[in-house]
Amino acid sequence: TLRKPISQSSMADWASKNLNMHTQGIFRRRISISNMLSWNGGSIKKPMLITSNRTIKKEACEMFKLVQSYMGDRHTRMDRNNVALVTVTKCWSMQGLRDELYIQLIRQTTDNTCYRSLAWGWELMAISLAFFSPSPKFQSYLEGYIYRHLDSDENIAQRIKELVDLKNKKNSKSRKKRKQNTEDEGLPISTYAKYCYRKLQKVAITGGKKGLRKPTVEEITHARNAIVTPSLFGSSLEEIMLRQQDMYPGNKLPWVQTQLSQQVLALGGEQTEGIFRIPGDIDEVNALKLQVDQWRIPSGLSDPNVPASLLKLWYRELEEPVIPQQFYKECISNYENPDAAVAVVQLLPELNRLVLCYLIHFLQIFAQPSNVGKTKMDVNNLAMVMAPNCLRCQSDDPRIIFENTRKEMSFLRMLIVHLDTSFIKGLV
Repeated sequence: TLRKPISQSSMADWASKNLNMHTQGIFRRRISISNMLSWNGGSIKKPMLITSNRTIKKEACEMFKLVQSYMGDRHTRMDRNNVALVTVTKCWSMQGLRDELYIQLIRQTTDNTCYRSLAWGWELMAISLAFFSPSPKFQSYLEGYIYRHLDSDENIAQRIKELVDLKNKKNSKSRKKRKQNTEDEGLPISTYAKYCYRKLQKVAITGGKKGLRKPTVEEITHARNAIVTPSLFGSSLEEIMLRQQDMYPGNKLPWVQTQLSQQVLALGGEQTEGIFRIPGDIDEVNALKLQVDQWRIPSGLSDPNVPASLLKLWYRELEEPVIPQQFYKECISNYENPDAAVAVVQLLPELNRLVLCYLIHFLQIFAQPSNVGKTKMDVNNLAMVMAPNCLRCQSDDPRIIFENTRKEMSFLRMLIVHLDTSFIKGLV
């Protein structure tokens, strides 16, 4: 369900308070907000957003050139992958540039008469959202902008035609060039907008790329591909099963779930102290995530905490939790009743039931006394670290969240102790 974003008037109000109004001409007349937020073929001499940071002021103007280069509106010797890499790395390293990039992309994708340039501007926005979120202050503005493009393809085509006709009247020689520019190239803008909308919701909660290693060309390519080919992380279970249909048609479970679980065991995770509690090296987890999204498990893994951390991330980032939202109340109502807790599992949709049973079977291995002695992770610890990845409380009230956290933990503990998962053995 899409939240209703801020209104057009609220967006205009935000812009009037935060835009660093530019001037033009010898009399330095202020440019109107609508012109400030319309495609510009020239350069800018100061940032789009108000800032007192000198470094940001300098970098913002350079970044505008990079945005134009990526969109094909400025000549550059760099290929588009490297332009995106330089742009994203600047913003990933310098938090103050992030909102500036997003407002520049809003500007360059507004009243842009070249469809290819327009599509590439949206593509860069989608790539950027894979690495960092806008500030909370700017998020609602960006959300409102993206929301207005979710079903806007006909409007965009009409708007481009109007702008082109207007320019052609002024300059008849440009007709041939402009006609060429309006030819559809790439995906519909609504496809980019829908992807950006979902990505913005997630990145605002989970944050962007973590770790110390800077973004790589591989990650840029992966972020671009994810627009059309959804990632195995952050998708729904149904989408994931549909994607693996060609490669693993006989599988009843998500390949990513079984492979990462097996990797944890293959690396001796059930004998590793603090497994699931101690996080794996974040850069190694990021690198493994990239490989897994390409249906590959590298052979050089040595630390079981790396696949264990990625497995937790996979459960946590599912579009809908393993235990769907409509069963949440039943779960926290039956957190002390073993029979009722097991009965809830039988009510789940078949795919969710299998995925949950596989997880519980996996955790039951770690709950064995011989393993607990080594891992120091008993059934209570396992339930504590895994419950937030299976159940999601929808309340914003801290007291309810706190109270429900205990019940979620207890419910998962009931399943680890009492659920019969013997049928899962050998299932893939």
